[in-house]
Amino acid sequence: MTRGASGIGLATARRLAEEGAHVAILDVDGAGAERAAGEVGGLAFAVEVCDGARVEDATREAARALGGLSLLVANAGAGFLAPLHASPAEAFERVVAVNLAGVWHTLRSAIPCLLEGGGGAIVNVASASALRPTRGESLYSAAKARVVALTQGAAQEYGPGIRVNCVSPGVIRTPLSEALFRAPGLLDPVREATPLARTGTAGEVADVIVFLLSDLARFVTGQNLVVDGGLGLPQAGIDPVLRGILDRGRRR
Repeated sequence: MTRGASGIGLATARRLAEEGAHVAILDVDGAGAERAAGEVGGLAFAVEVCDGARVEDATREAARALGGLSLLVANAGAGFLAPLHASPAEAFERVVAVNLAGVWHTLRSAIPCLLEGGGGAIVNVASASALRPTRGESLYSAAKARVVALTQGAAQEYGPGIRVNCVSPGVIRTPLSEALFRAPGLLDPVREATPLARTGTAGEVADVIVFLLSDLARFVTGQNLVVDGGLGLPQAGIDPVLRGILDRGRRR
């Protein structure tokens, strides 16, 4: 799995290990990957998902070491917050390279291994922003929307042997989002707009990923399962939060 050293990735690696899976963790944070792999008894690879050749080498090495691959989680992602007209070309290239090309490199490298082993299941991690773009996240939202489309296309191409699904988390507490959670009152609008009246945890997303990888979801493919506590139902509750951050940035 990619980006398995922290957050949703680490929570998923733990859950998979609990279910008896042997896990290979690919992460740009090599030291973090080593720590996570040590915790779950797995393998670690320092990999930047933008580097297709490195992803392919690591995937092949992991498959050899594990005796094949049957499951894949493509979790790596990168965000960027700024108005569209103020987003530099470098930000666009980075966001697309990690969020879209990174998933493509991962699928392209792993699918032959899954086919060699007789099939399996894949879960890509997109975002609730892929369905309802949020203020200042046009680049991120667009890239994640393409992950959903890539998931659906792959599900058609590789069924029945390989099931391919997608998970789109909402506002989840992870190391990457920790600053939002530490700011007093900043996420109150989110909680107020969410039918379940709270934000989510990495473990709750991991549970959904493991479900989609398991035989309990054996007749599910090409789906994007939103894990947001219902936030996307009544309104874009995160919008006031991001507007506040952008407004403060403009005043500086």
